[in-house]
Amino acid sequence: MSVFFALFSKIVPLYFSVILGFISTRLLGCNKETIAKILFYILGPLIAFNATMSVKLDSSVVFLPVFFFLASSIMAFVLLFLFKKVWKDNTSNLLAFASSTGNTGHIGIPIAIILFDDHLVDVFIFAVLGTMLYQNSVGYFITAKGSFTARQSLKKVIQLPVLYAFILGFVFNFLGIKMPEMFLNYIIYLKGCYAILGMMFLGMGMEKLKSAKAFDVKFISYALSLKFLLWPGIVLLFIYIDRNFLLLLDEGFYKVMFLYSIVPLAGNTVTIATLLNLKPEMMSLTVFISILISLFYIPIAIFLFM
Repeated sequence: MSVFFALFSKIVPLYFSVILGFISTRLLGCNKETIAKILFYILGPLIAFNATMSVKLDSSVVFLPVFFFLASSIMAFVLLFLFKKVWKDNTSNLLAFASSTGNTGHIGIPIAIILFDDHLVDVFIFAVLGTMLYQNSVGYFITAKGSFTARQSLKKVIQLPVLYAFILGFVFNFLGIKMPEMFLNYIIYLKGCYAILGMMFLGMGMEKLKSAKAFDVKFISYALSLKFLLWPGIVLLFIYIDRNFLLLLDEGFYKVMFLYSIVPLAGNTVTIATLLNLKPEMMSLTVFISILISLFYIPIAIFLFM
């Protein structure tokens, strides 16, 4: 039970940033589109570059982001095919993208720090690269395809700086180039800034939830069910298969994978919905509800799994 209360006390302070984001827009008139661009085009690529360059690569570590990238991508295309029959507009694109990823960065990493030793924390952070790669390639393509042609969507993906940050980070890692020591503290500041701004951005999106259209019961129900039921089910199925047949990973990696699967919907889905002007109010509300649920869902799920 101490694990439950430790996790609960760690998650609660994150909501303070959401409140600050709401206040910054409501009272100070801050522009959430500007924050979205900072997160998407500056902080995200810098963090991806540093993590890719710094992690010690082996087959088990590399397997995790590849697994989650492929799982998210396959799930997104399957959901898009299924939900095209439910919605005739680009709502199906948004739901397929959002339900196939999670908030592994802003919420997952702080929880990993509580539960895991330094090695598994580094493994979890590297696994998050699978999320970032999906969100900024396949996920972005699927979402943009709801508003643009396939060629226009592909062109937008090619222009994303985070893809080149990944490539450059792997090149530096392969060549053995390390981050200069004088920048190490700066990287810590960047991660903190990314986490705080990301949570504030959720609050900034909540300020304009004045339309009843933002509360789409069907969309919210599908998104939450897929994220909190289907995702853990897929990961638990893989853990069972690997533990009994494949024998690729150890118990520590299973814990990393399970935590990865139970985080709420990703805040970056709101960022992309804002940049593409694709129902950002509805996405903001859905993400916020998922975070509220995760306050209790994550501690209970981890308590039962352990």
